Amino acid sequence: MNRPRPYRAAVRIVPATHTLEGAGFGVYRPFPTPALDLLDPYLLLDEMEPIDHAPGEARGAPDHPHRGFETVTYMLDGEFEHRDSRGNHGTIRAGDVQWMTAGDGIIHSEMPSRRIQTEGGRFHGFQIWVNLPREKKRATPRYQSLQAAEITTLEGTGWRARIIAGSLLGVDGPAATHTPIGAAHITVEPGGRIEIPVPDGHNAGVYAFSGSGSAGDPPTPLPERSLAVFERGGEAVVVEAVSDAASTLEALVLTGRPLDEPVARYGPFVMNTRDELIEAIEDYNAGRMGSIEPAGST
Repeated sequence: MNRPRPYRAAVRIVPATHTLEGAGFGVYRPFPTPALDLLDPYLLLDEMEPIDHAPGEARGAPDHPHRGFETVTYMLDGEFEHRDSRGNHGTIRAGDVQWMTAGDGIIHSEMPSRRIQTEGGRFHGFQIWVNLPREKKRATPRYQSLQAAEITTLEGTGWRARIIAGSLLGVDGPAATHTPIGAAHITVEPGGRIEIPVPDGHNAGVYAFSGSGSAGDPPTPLPERSLAVFERGGEAVVVEAVSDAASTLEALVLTGRPLDEPVARYGPFVMNTRDELIEAIEDYNAGRMGSIEPAGST
């Protein structure tokens, strides 16, 4: 019986592209781009461009709909205020995670908090889209607000990890997921190395957003703001930081069992067929996804 290779090779290194989202804030996006459509079951990864805003400058994402997948917001700096058509409301601060299952359909907004709008401040974070399998695309919407103190934190020799979702490095993250996935924020000190077990057959990607290093076996250079995509076979992925660097390597790790289903996209809707997209657009236009109550309403 053949055993899987102990460590996976990085089969692709995909540089992030810079674009604008929402009301005009910058993001670095490794996918979807012409170079990489998706990392099944992940549909999108955006790093919100780190920037220091003056009072009144910060921009967000006003009211907009979603159906058929999940949106995950992970803040490193700054504050976003969330509101949605299911009556959920909360502020996402540094280290917090908002995990929203759009499912059957929801309208939400993510805007800079009143404090950030008034005082200004630094913004930096991530938006991740996680696909839902065919049988769960019309599931009841769900909202999870995870505070920074709830995120599982681990430390090893030369590395630290915050486990957001799934089972990684032997511990479970706090987010409830619909399919087997893993998400973590890792920090690797100069010259450090981390080995992350991944179930055989699951996809795995590592996005370096600060610092540089190498990924996989054999080691493949991993520049800042690039995504390493690994082969599906193998027991673990390896990430190392450059030994002579003045700063540490920080990265997002995304793993998951691929859905291997058709993906039909149109803006904020992700379904399996064109007809399902048309139905989603019709339902949104007819108001069947609800609306967001104005702030301060009863």
